[in-house]
Amino acid sequence: MINSLLRLKAEETADLEVISTCLQDAIARIEDMTYIPRLRRFAMVLTRFRWELADEMGAEGGLRVRCGVHFDNVLRVRAQGIDMTDKAGLLPLLAITCEAADYGVAMQLTFAGGGAIVLEAETVTCSISDIDQGWPTPSRPDHGLDDQRA
Repeated sequence: MINSLLRLKAEETADLEVISTCLQDAIARIEDMTYIPRLRRFAMVLTRFRWELADEMGAEGGLRVRCGVHFDNVLRVRAQGIDMTDKAGLLPLLAITCEAADYGVAMQLTFAGGGAIVLEAETVTCSISDIDQGWPTPSRPDHGLDDQRA
């Protein structure tokens, strides 16, 4: 199973929730994001933690893999609280959410530190695809939630 590559599509909000879960704690670089207005596509490459393999990897460590993500039918992209000129800036993705809007849907990519990218789109149309086999990482993302439950 470790050698399998993840490929998913979202065409409705429930599908996008699955993709959000798979991309939680993925790390994006601003220079690896682009909006192509004539194609109405927002695309990016992230390094995602392979949560689907976390149980196989034990209590510590895990695998990271480069993953391509694109959203289609995007009418407008807005950055909030992110310096888009900092091309080397790293953005840890927390979640992707979606809500209805007059023009269709507003999908929000929320990053650690309070920044967000809002995609104004006609419909939910998202695809993700792992690009490589990945590599081991000695650390696993931790939000300290277990410590709060004690």
